[in-house]
Amino acid sequence: MEMRFMLLVRFSKGLCFIALSVLFLYRNSRAAWKDYSIFSGVVEHHSLDSEMTDASREGHTQRETAFYLFTQQRLPACKPVLTPAWVITIFLFTGFIFIPVGLVTLRASRSVVEIVERYDAECVPEPFSIDKVSYIQDDSIPKNCTLFLKVNKYMKAPIHIYYQLDNYYQNHRRYVKSKSDQQLLHGQKYQSTSSCQPVEFNNDQPIVPCGLIAWSLFNDTFSFIRERAKLKVNRKNIAWKSDREHKFGKNVYPFNFQNGTLIGGGKLNPRIPLSDQEDLIVWMRTSALPSFRKLYGRIEEDLDADDVVVVHLMNNYNTYSFGGLMGTRVIYLGTGKAFQGDDVWRSRYIIRTSKTSE
Repeated sequence: MEMRFMLLVRFSKGLCFIALSVLFLYRNSRAAWKDYSIFSGVVEHHSLDSEMTDASREGHTQRETAFYLFTQQRLPACKPVLTPAWVITIFLFTGFIFIPVGLVTLRASRSVVEIVERYDAECVPEPFSIDKVSYIQDDSIPKNCTLFLKVNKYMKAPIHIYYQLDNYYQNHRRYVKSKSDQQLLHGQKYQSTSSCQPVEFNNDQPIVPCGLIAWSLFNDTFSFIRERAKLKVNRKNIAWKSDREHKFGKNVYPFNFQNGTLIGGGKLNPRIPLSDQEDLIVWMRTSALPSFRKLYGRIEEDLDADDVVVVHLMNNYNTYSFGGLMGTRVIYLGTGKAFQGDDVWRSRYIIRTSKTSE
């Protein structure tokens, strides 16, 4: 035991000696480097002085002075004193500018007319009111439904049609990443589609377009009738022009899409290129919020006050099986762009008409 204690003492002394030696060498090396830096700086400064002319030496001194003032935060600065008179003047000037803007915005907002009707619950047959999931998953049950909408104010064409979903998290990280931008642009030529998992292959063949976003394509359909005459719905130019021309290939066609055992949402026409399937392009631009509204089409006829619009819809999209969360489905009709924000994922669709009244 005593031998071990002596060895421990000697070992400790050795460590202390090594530490003191390292500290001594470190301090000496710093002092030597400092002397060398000062010496080299003096030599360099002397050599620069010998090479500089009077004009260049004066400019160099001015630059050094400006840099010194900057580092010491002593450069000239504007420090206005806000007196009560200045503050009142600034607020009045700002008010004179923004009050007219606010009045114009308020007038435009109040001129919007909306008709909102929830149909996810109304379009479920009474026997399935308790078990809506069984209803939506049973293909043998017809999904057609009829709604009646009354127009309160005159609406001038074109009238925009939107569908709205609430509590639908398109902003989920895995959902947003589940697509291949290169495949959408180049088709099957681009084979690196690992980002599309779990909807990447089916029967050992690639899926075009792949990914969860395309797989969950919204597939409710709507048609509108007024006084027994069908209102034409224009579904062209509903997507961004930049998306149609630069993000979806003109020679890329759907392939092996929705052919698996588990079907997500709508299907695509394999004879139409992706750049012309604008309902897909609109859906692929994911929403940042859990409630959103997306453009479905436009009605190209005016609607008069007290008109009754009959809406025939197909209640295909499954928003009933999200646990306790119900989704909202909406159709929005309006001549101007929607002023409201997006809504996403609950199981009700609302039919909204929005237009500037005249």
